[in-house]
Amino acid sequence: MELQLTDKKPLLVSLLLILIFLFVASCSGSENRVPGDQAEVEPGTTAETPASVDDQTVEPWWKEAVFYEIFVRSFLDSDGDGDGDFTGLIDRLDYLSSTDPQATDTLGVRGIWLMPIFPSPSYHGYDVVDYYSVNPDFGTMEEFQRFLDQAHQLGIRVIIDLPLNHTSTEHPWFIDSQNPDSPYRDWYVWSDTDPGTIGPWGQQVWHTGSSGYYYGVFWGGMPDLNYKNPEVVEEMKKVIRFWLEDVGVDGFRLDGARYVIEEGETLADSDTNLQYFQDLRAYVKDINPQALLLGEVWTSGFVTAGYIKQEALDLVFEFDLASAYLSSAGAGRAESALNQLLFSLKLFPDNRFAPFLTNHDMNRVVSQLGGDIEKTKNAAAMLLTAPGVPFVYYGEEIGMVGVKPDEDIRTPMQWSADKHAGFTTGIPWRAVNGDYPEVNVRSQSQDMESLLVLYRSLIEARNNHNALLRGDTYIVESEAAQVYSILRSDGDSHVLVVVNLGAEPLQEYGLSLADGPLSGTYTVQSLLSDDIFAELAASESGGFDSYLPLPSLPANARLVLDLQ
Repeated sequence: MELQLTDKKPLLVSLLLILIFLFVASCSGSENRVPGDQAEVEPGTTAETPASVDDQTVEPWWKEAVFYEIFVRSFLDSDGDGDGDFTGLIDRLDYLSSTDPQATDTLGVRGIWLMPIFPSPSYHGYDVVDYYSVNPDFGTMEEFQRFLDQAHQLGIRVIIDLPLNHTSTEHPWFIDSQNPDSPYRDWYVWSDTDPGTIGPWGQQVWHTGSSGYYYGVFWGGMPDLNYKNPEVVEEMKKVIRFWLEDVGVDGFRLDGARYVIEEGETLADSDTNLQYFQDLRAYVKDINPQALLLGEVWTSGFVTAGYIKQEALDLVFEFDLASAYLSSAGAGRAESALNQLLFSLKLFPDNRFAPFLTNHDMNRVVSQLGGDIEKTKNAAAMLLTAPGVPFVYYGEEIGMVGVKPDEDIRTPMQWSADKHAGFTTGIPWRAVNGDYPEVNVRSQSQDMESLLVLYRSLIEARNNHNALLRGDTYIVESEAAQVYSILRSDGDSHVLVVVNLGAEPLQEYGLSLADGPLSGTYTVQSLLSDDIFAELAASESGGFDSYLPLPSLPANARLVLDLQ
């Protein structure tokens, strides 16, 4: 729950940031290097990464997952009340994954992120009134448990959205805290007078209560919990243990993680905030070493990467890379995406970042790209061949549109051309997008050129090739500014990605990699079709020079090439 970042990073600014960072990192003296920092990364080289994060013999499951973000209220309504529910999730698990290796009508995701499922007075659920139960709009705890068990049977892990920073004003803790003599008074941040200070983005943060003023960084209906109070820290540990041990979820997406503990005028990313998450992560790993702590740290990569390098979180979203992918897809030029990817590889150790295109706080991909499905497909190709752990927002795979207000970027999933898009037999909580007769899962499943089929093919390719799952990443140079190209490599698995972001075919687009992991001559076959391409001969330095998989690269070509 944060403000949307709408500004696109200009190319010159991106280049300047990269040069500044690399200059600082290359300076002599250990004080200029962070733990786990690697050597400089130049085009045509790879970011070396440590073999293990926590010296565990088993790699975390989430490192090889594609995640799917779901707003339960909008996914599928099983009982006709207009709200999506847990039974609806169960009914559509086969859409998300399958135990049948021959299945072609499933996305193939290995992780699900559920937006908040706790009881809440708001439609979105980020203002919690009870951390130990589920929203009755979605069903019962028993129904949630059945969903979780069936997801696990399909090999899908489930993480839930946990708003640690704040509760609802309707939470019993806050209601009690309004009594100055209550033991819950110090569970929130109260002041007898209005401090008059403003928040991290200039917003009002002190709100009038019945007995003073309380701090709420996001909204008056979401008072911040006081994590300087050990009782609050311990209670939220109990919440986490309950969901990990008693219920069996596989981790948490931590909402607004920057703002949990303030230090004076430092309202975000304080040292105490970082220390809190370091302690919390250690606590979680004692319960379940494989549990995922995923942070929403919506700011520049410089700050975000600190939560990874200092072992405060397992994974964080890469907002800068999301903006760069959409910028390159929209402009038809690769510089923004490649420069930011290069920068991200430098900042984040061990590919521990989560690339994505949009989420529940952003205008949807197709709407940002002006309704252009070819550009949308190009963005998908960059995302799902990228290093890190990709996240897909529900409906993104069929090109659902949506522009703020938030309710309109969280509209019901479009399953078919049936009434209300097959989402409900009743009246949906929010009107379905008007394009659902054409834009829906059923129709796109029957169209081999559809966006949905491309998503399925890309995820299948990723799941089946180690290079895409966990490989090193090499930035490939092209003679054409429209061409986005990277090489992913892991042992004997090598995948070359080539995307023509432009609307015109290209003859002069030679691909070159100065230094790389290759040797000998490779046959080249598409992972998205049965097509065979020109052989690739490696150079003595392990790269290649002026390689052309095709004499002419078609407009909006998306090549994911297996080098054998």
